[in-house]
Amino acid sequence: MLGNVALAFGPWLVRLADTGPVAAGFWRLALALPFLFLLARAAGQPVHWPGRRLNLAIALAALFFAADLAAWHAGIRLTKLGNATLFGNISSFAFAAYGLWLARKWPTHMQAVALTLAAAGCAALMAGSAELSARHLRGDLLALAAGLLYGFYLIIVERARAPGRLAPLPLLFLASLYGAAMLLPLSLVLGERLLPSEWTPLIALAIGSQVIGQGLLVYALGHVPPLVVGLALLTQPAISAFIGWVAYGETMTALDWTGALAIGIALVLVRLRPGRRAAN
Repeated sequence: MLGNVALAFGPWLVRLADTGPVAAGFWRLALALPFLFLLARAAGQPVHWPGRRLNLAIALAALFFAADLAAWHAGIRLTKLGNATLFGNISSFAFAAYGLWLARKWPTHMQAVALTLAAAGCAALMAGSAELSARHLRGDLLALAAGLLYGFYLIIVERARAPGRLAPLPLLFLASLYGAAMLLPLSLVLGERLLPSEWTPLIALAIGSQVIGQGLLVYALGHVPPLVVGLALLTQPAISAFIGWVAYGETMTALDWTGALAIGIALVLVRLRPGRRAAN
């Protein structure tokens, strides 16, 4: 949940950055590298090069993540903040479905209720804050593509975080390193502005979204079922709506609050264990 709060500030910071959208993604990853390296050492998780197979998996995850950032950052500047956050989090349902497939079973009654509530909450937020129009179509499609790419990234990272494979901080450091190496040449080829006149939004993006947000998310992937992580990702649109209210004066309607509440209840329900009440 803390990771998702940090990640929800990302779209706002991308808007504030005065570089190109792909360049903002590059700086998000590159500026985070020294922090991740020092945190890994302090946590007793020194960065090391894994075996060839795992290294290839991390590189593939980085490719999906770099493509996600490039598409999403471009979409953020071509559509409304609410649209970009909602479409960018389509990965929530994809990752939740992956968790159920991994478990080789249909959702329990409580999980089904949680998924239904989460979907209803997401729909309420979209009805309250998103605006579908031809003017925003390009940005919406980019954000939607980014959400699907992010889902593939999460699946690969979840498998790389399997017990006995790789600790969270070295994994995130390597994925960030590879992703930055992919985004820099893309930004140059696109002719974007690379160096900002104001570094504050980019530093905040690197620390908030990559070090704190992604760091906590990658850690959670080794301890929390994918279904829970998928539903937790849906808190980002609700938090982004709140940020829009504070930063831009965008009104949060009763429908927005209802959607946010439904997602919160879904997160509580999906964590309930069968028989807990009987055990008490």
